Amino acid sequence: MITSLSIQNVALIEQVRAVFAAGLNVLTGETGAGKSIIVDSINFLLGERPARDFIRSGASFASVEGIIEIDDEQTLTALSSMGVEATDGQLMLERVMQAGTSGGGKSTCRINGRTVAVGMLKEVSSLLVDVHGQHEHQSLLDTARQMYLLDQFCGDALAVQKDLLSTLLNKYRENERELKSVAGIGNERTEQIDFWRHQLQEIEAAALKEGEEETLSARRNRLGGLEALSENTRRALALLYGGAESQYSALDQVGRAVSCVTEVVKLDAEKEQLLLNLNEATAQLSDVAAELRNYIDELDTDPQELERLEARLDIIYRTKKKHGPTFEAVLKKQELLQNNLNAVENSEGEIKRLKAIKRGLVKEITTVCDALSAARTQHAARISAQICEVLRDLGMPNARFEISVTRKTAFTSDGNDNVDFMISPNPGEPMKLLRRIASGGEMSRIMLAIKTVLADADRIPTVIFDEVDAGISGRTAQQVAEKLAVISRRRQILCITHLPQIAAMADTHFYIEKNAEQTKTGTRTVTSVLALPNEKIAEELARLTGGAEITDVTLDAAREMKALADRLKTQDHTRYMRFDGKK
Repeated sequence: MITSLSIQNVALIEQVRAVFAAGLNVLTGETGAGKSIIVDSINFLLGERPARDFIRSGASFASVEGIIEIDDEQTLTALSSMGVEATDGQLMLERVMQAGTSGGGKSTCRINGRTVAVGMLKEVSSLLVDVHGQHEHQSLLDTARQMYLLDQFCGDALAVQKDLLSTLLNKYRENERELKSVAGIGNERTEQIDFWRHQLQEIEAAALKEGEEETLSARRNRLGGLEALSENTRRALALLYGGAESQYSALDQVGRAVSCVTEVVKLDAEKEQLLLNLNEATAQLSDVAAELRNYIDELDTDPQELERLEARLDIIYRTKKKHGPTFEAVLKKQELLQNNLNAVENSEGEIKRLKAIKRGLVKEITTVCDALSAARTQHAARISAQICEVLRDLGMPNARFEISVTRKTAFTSDGNDNVDFMISPNPGEPMKLLRRIASGGEMSRIMLAIKTVLADADRIPTVIFDEVDAGISGRTAQQVAEKLAVISRRRQILCITHLPQIAAMADTHFYIEKNAEQTKTGTRTVTSVLALPNEKIAEELARLTGGAEITDVTLDAAREMKALADRLKTQDHTRYMRFDGKK
């Protein structure tokens, strides 16, 4: 609950600090005194966008600070999951806006002194305070919140079913991941398999061989110089055997030298080695000549061979570029592709098994969703009837309220239901979504009825009603007052009202007053918030009852009204209708 609220430089408020208590806190005051400024300030603190004239005229900034106590473990856990820790069960919210940035675009937000984004402030505050009025911050209009409240009302049995659904959904998501891993999704699987096969066929068609590229490259280089090779080989052969370029061949000259040295040896036997060397040289020259002849024959190749070599080398180059920079990398890619395709063929059985599990999970999930929907539908009818009964007490005798539970195809952790709060305020009007009701006073009473019935289900600790009494009086006003008292036993209520019946029910009564003050620069209008002592409460009730002139009669009536209200509040709670299934 909000324990204190400090406001500085907001509209007519220069500086105000209000200390609120548990139960029903009522704020009253003359029209135009600044009661709505309090609500606007709270909305600003909760993260809402302020009005253009939010900052007090002449001030350089506006600031709102609130201290909130929390004793609900579920709320504390939710805050902790957001990274917000309530020290000793307390949070301090603060928001400051500098002058020149009206419209709320440039404000600083803090939680426990730590600067946070305005979105974070709104998320945190949505768990703590609910405002209903002209500028409502209304969680009950959110469809997710409506489902949450209905589920809370359904009790532990539905919570068990939701836990089971959560477990099944986790299994379903894991099954989906496994299926995607093994089988892919739809056309993606077929496309992947076709791609693998195409790549494998490319590599197999290339039929690369180790060392082939080096051999072919050398052959290509040789064929590229074929003309020079042939010319030089033929000239060398001619020089050895004779021809047009040489009158005497090398072999002829060596032969003549052999004859000469033979004669020398006949005369000088010691030179026999020379003769042996010449004979060996002759044999070597004959071998070289024979090799040159064979080489000439080899050079007489198919003229298309170079083109074939170039084409083959191009295939090798493109294959290596696409599938691996080296011969070894291409072979590794080929092996990987083959293994992938083999795995696909072997995965058909695993896919069938996983799909069978998926069908079983869908069947179980559907069964749980059906149970959730049945429970919600059953409780929705009972809650709707009870809310209609409260609305009759609140001066809306012809209003029809209904909690609509419809099914959708997709399922989430909440099942596959859509939950909508529907209302028809007047006879002959069709049922409409609650969030489409425009009347502030009507909306406040509808919210009060819902809060009365769902008080035990809703965990938001503080509820603020602005203009809850619009358009009502007499017995209806008394019923509204009693309903607020019922809710205030479970929640802190801040209520701005003009009705004495509601004000009389207050556990704490605040008076909003506007005064003109003289300053050095002239007259300034200032709004203040005063906690009324017991002796002053009767005077304010008399003012609300009889107007500006307070007589002894109206004062006595006010004291009697307050005494009756106090007796009603202290009587046994079973005197009042409770809509949590008990009387």
